[in-house]
Amino acid sequence: MDYFKHKTAIVDFDCQVGAGTKIWHFSHVMKNSKIGENCTIGQNVVVSPKVTLGDNVKVQNNVSIYTGVTCEDDVFLGPSMVFTNVINPRANVNRRDQFKRTYVSKGATIGANATIVCGNNIGKYAFIGAGTVVTKDVPDYALVVGNPARQTGWMSEYGHRLNFNSDGIAVCPESNQRYRLVEGKVQRD
Repeated sequence: MDYFKHKTAIVDFDCQVGAGTKIWHFSHVMKNSKIGENCTIGQNVVVSPKVTLGDNVKVQNNVSIYTGVTCEDDVFLGPSMVFTNVINPRANVNRRDQFKRTYVSKGATIGANATIVCGNNIGKYAFIGAGTVVTKDVPDYALVVGNPARQTGWMSEYGHRLNFNSDGIAVCPESNQRYRLVEGKVQRD
């Protein structure tokens, strides 16, 4: 075993867990899930069957990642954020064949206590503010907040708000990476 598992954590048979990953107190990684290398799975986290997490994914405490969710590399899932996997759940109706997929792209951040309604995709390096309720797809580099989520700006890959000049160019103050806003979409220069 080339990953760390706290003695109170449970990792079911038939899981893949990458080297350097840490799984902390009272977490449960369920069968047929795949966790990449150098991930951190915080306390009291559930990774349901068939979930895929890329490399260097950070899952903070009290997060449940339900079947149908895929996270690419470098995704951050804030404390107590929520994924759903059924649009209209009922305790007395089995809808396991109706799970909807949710895809979280490379480098995205989902803030504490945010809710991602199933069937919606989060673009690369998007930033979902704390407490936000996502009910539709979020574009690459978008900053969204509120309930329901509304876009209020753009974010750099380093997590700084981008301020575009009249030529549609913005520079990240930390990395000096340049970004271009073209027809309502952001791309790295």
